[in-house]
Amino acid sequence: MKFIVGLGNPGREYETTRHNIGFLVLDELAARHGLSFRRSFRFPARIAKGKIGSDAVLLIKPQTFMNRSGQAVGPILRKKGGRTSDLLTVFDDVALEWGQLRVRAQGSAGGHNGVQSLLNTLGDGAFGRIRVGIGSKPDMVSLSDHVLGSFSDEERQTLGDVVRLAADAVERVCGDGVERAMNSFNRGSGEGERN
Repeated sequence: MKFIVGLGNPGREYETTRHNIGFLVLDELAARHGLSFRRSFRFPARIAKGKIGSDAVLLIKPQTFMNRSGQAVGPILRKKGGRTSDLLTVFDDVALEWGQLRVRAQGSAGGHNGVQSLLNTLGDGAFGRIRVGIGSKPDMVSLSDHVLGSFSDEERQTLGDVVRLAADAVERVCGDGVERAMNSFNRGSGEGERN
């Protein structure tokens, strides 16, 4: 089973913020594959169970707030007998230009509080990740205001394309593995270059 985690913050006020792009990608995957999210009574998360292709998956949206994401994901992984290598995370990244994707098999937190929480809980960074570029913060704007800010009008024009491309990357990881997904998605400027 694959555990696909979209990082974000619960609550209506955060739904359309840059920090919640991981949630948006999981919503797209659920819609594509006819899956429904339900609030878990055992874990602080919303979970959708089903298949992507031939792979059994759990789509997980932690409801702990970003900096405590590991408190939701760790117990789920342990209860379901998952390994760190079965985990794939999707999250925003200010180090990438808007719409750029980077697929990685493992790595550091890179300053991302949600990923750091996962590392702290799991004790291991050997899990897949799909970083979705939201662009660096403008001058005179704090990092927290940038990531917790709503998408700009310009970003909204291409948001659907960015979310769909990231969902494509998740499907590619599920079907062909991280290495092939890296070869397909780790180039271009987010304009759908996947040669």
